[in-house]
Amino acid sequence: MKETKKSKFGTREIAFTAMLLAVCLVSQVFKNLSVYITGPVINACIVLAVFAVNLPCALCLSIITPVTAYLISAAPIMTAIPGIIPLIMVGNCILAICVFLLFKKYAYEKASTKTTILYVITAAVSSAAKAAFMGLTISLWVIPTFLPTESPLRKKLDVFQSMFSVTQLFTALIGFAYVYVIWAAVKHTHILDKQD
Repeated sequence: MKETKKSKFGTREIAFTAMLLAVCLVSQVFKNLSVYITGPVINACIVLAVFAVNLPCALCLSIITPVTAYLISAAPIMTAIPGIIPLIMVGNCILAICVFLLFKKYAYEKASTKTTILYVITAAVSSAAKAAFMGLTISLWVIPTFLPTESPLRKKLDVFQSMFSVTQLFTALIGFAYVYVIWAAVKHTHILDKQD
């Protein structure tokens, strides 16, 4: 019975997903300023979706946000190789699934040194899983293989490869830091309480 509640996707879940998506869309407007603005916000929203609602909500965000990023302010490399988009979706989904499997959100209800250390470790594992997948598929395979040799973007190959590997690790970790602060601020309120 408890599991049914967690996996449902009703009005409350749709509303929360829409709210998090709106936050993601606003952050994507500033994507051209720095990936360190947009990336952490999107990662934080995916993690919050798992914590506050359920995995389906987080997976929806994981799939939608790369498309909206492409439509709002596509990076040159994404325009040159649109096949990167599905792999970003999978990377986001890996993050959401890792959070779902590894985190016990109620273990962080009471702040302590032990729970903070556990949070940091599980955040690092989840972030590394996403970064490793995207690094192996996008940085080491898709970009070198499918970016035309004559493309001027080849001059920035190292930058693009770093963007989809190391940068993904850092933006995910920053996103987890945001979540830690946000969760600490709202856990004593009834904002995130699930309705029967």
